[in-house]
Amino acid sequence: MATAKPRGGFLTKVLITGMSGLIGGLLRDHLENLGGYQLSALNRSRVEGIKCTQADIGDIDAILPAFECIDIVVHLAANLEVRNWEEQLHSNIVGTYNVYEASRRAGVKRVVYASSGSTISGYEKEDPYNAIVTGRYDDVPESFPRISHQVFRPDQIYGATKIWGEAIGRVYSDEFDMSVLCVRIGSVSLENRPRNTREYSAYLSKDDVCQILRQCIDAPIELKYDVFFATSDNKWSYRDLTHAYEILGYRPVDSADHFS
Repeated sequence: MATAKPRGGFLTKVLITGMSGLIGGLLRDHLENLGGYQLSALNRSRVEGIKCTQADIGDIDAILPAFECIDIVVHLAANLEVRNWEEQLHSNIVGTYNVYEASRRAGVKRVVYASSGSTISGYEKEDPYNAIVTGRYDDVPESFPRISHQVFRPDQIYGATKIWGEAIGRVYSDEFDMSVLCVRIGSVSLENRPRNTREYSAYLSKDDVCQILRQCIDAPIELKYDVFFATSDNKWSYRDLTHAYEILGYRPVDSADHFS
């Protein structure tokens, strides 16, 4: 199980891409409140109150300065237009490659990559997973196999691009000795609660997403490559969190069940 490294007197320099987004803002606040981190942003729009490189991740020359003297990159920037191939290609394929490549050139020690539960949402086409996400709980057997972090089955282009990000991260880890930790993030919302029936399975609270991202930042650098699911402690989650607990010590503190 990973344990947080001591910060005795030095600041871990963390670059967050997409800091103006919901999760980026949450993580910024979380790390600033903890202390021990020197934060900067790579963002299309200006992020006030912090060192910010304004650039499009699809333009590698423009983003390179943001990576200088950085220890860890948390790559949250992405395009969520699930059926728009051109936007997905620009941001989630080319842009993600650029983030890894810029990290390599700058000697970044670790990239924490924001993957997605969309990498396995294709399983929701069949039972018992379809019964779970549509609320047919009487049709769910008492025991059923949870989905492992080792498999993938996207149901949209977006999920497929996230698998690409995990795969190219493996290449950079193997070829360039870079630590790459991928987090398959569940449904995080501004409301901080499930917004529909499906989210009683996929819900991930604000506190829980910050917890697992920080655990990835702080994990021993010897942890070279891994993939983790992240949801809250939901009764109807079908994603297996065992690996995240065993490796990172991730223990969600919230649950969708509080809202049922």
